[in-house]
Amino acid sequence: MRIISTKFSNFIAINNVTNNNRNNVETIKHIPVLAKEITKILSPKDGQCFLDLTFGGGGHTKHLLSTNKKITIFTLDRDPYAFEKAEILAKTIEQNNHFGQKIIPMLGRFSEIDDLLKKIQIPYHSFDGAIMDLGASSFQYDNPQRGFSFRNDGPLDMRMDGERNQRLPSAADIINTLNADELAKIFKVYGEERHAKKIAQTIVDSRFLMKRLNTTRELAELVQSVLSRSNDISATRDKIGRPVHPATKIFQALRIFVNNELNELNSVIPVLSKYLKISEESDDKDDDNEFIAQKRSNGGLLAIISFHSLEDRIVKSHFVNQSDNNLILPPKSNDYIIHPTINDIYQTPKSLKIWKFYQKKFQLPTETEILLNPRARSAKLRVGLRING
Repeated sequence: MRIISTKFSNFIAINNVTNNNRNNVETIKHIPVLAKEITKILSPKDGQCFLDLTFGGGGHTKHLLSTNKKITIFTLDRDPYAFEKAEILAKTIEQNNHFGQKIIPMLGRFSEIDDLLKKIQIPYHSFDGAIMDLGASSFQYDNPQRGFSFRNDGPLDMRMDGERNQRLPSAADIINTLNADELAKIFKVYGEERHAKKIAQTIVDSRFLMKRLNTTRELAELVQSVLSRSNDISATRDKIGRPVHPATKIFQALRIFVNNELNELNSVIPVLSKYLKISEESDDKDDDNEFIAQKRSNGGLLAIISFHSLEDRIVKSHFVNQSDNNLILPPKSNDYIIHPTINDIYQTPKSLKIWKFYQKKFQLPTETEILLNPRARSAKLRVGLRING
């Protein structure tokens, strides 16, 4: 497999829609995925420090706080609105002197966490646990102005950073700029869409026949029309029996590409290995799947919830200390990071393992949780224990 070579020099940061109406977001009920399981695994104790690298609506952070332990949680999110919510929670906790707990909000991407922690002088190996809930948040999906979902008509945006970095292309920029081959690669790799070429070519043709695609509804209707004309709409259903819209995979692919999600994930895991505490457990066995949950004496845990096969592949490759350098990832650009090898970030002998699976198998949400929160249906939780020096 090879890296997609696409030039971004033709991208123009076009986003004329300003999101000044956040009232519709305030009413969204955020349900964190596998929050009870993660809280049980991390098992907070007085004096411990944690990282929530995907604060979103604050669900996982609030579950940790609900243990009423005297803990400090550093929260990170690349979305300015999520950062504002984290600041509000931090002030509330401080004013109420809530069990001596403390929230320290940070604004940035995964790739910026090292600089952010260094800026506030956090030493290496300071954290007892870290949480990553990958993908978009409920308030991003449900706010039409963010352009993540075809269920609500809005601008074709999908930038998790919002207006924070206007140099980054929106989904509309990508749809209206790249050629058919480049679009097809994005749809095929990130969306696993088997009709990627047909959809990509139709999108390119529409530029000459109609107009620029600017809204989520326009793109969703175009994809649906392509597949319906050729009788390619299948009766695909999710795990709870709901029909899946034919544009689902296209929207997923664009979101992952726009936000450079796989590179961001791949680059941050070795960085986190520097900041998590090191377990006293020695890696004296070759079986990475050894069940060590009951034996853990200390050491930092990294809990990652993935929703995509490529995400899970990256997570697993790091936890078995075999970083995969053959992933099909976004193009080289000043705005995008091509993932480094582990040794580029963390200087350690290749023979020295730095992760061990915390549990024998990954965890999936229960049927009850999926019914309550359909977005949990494709979630997969893996937990790694930081080992060795």
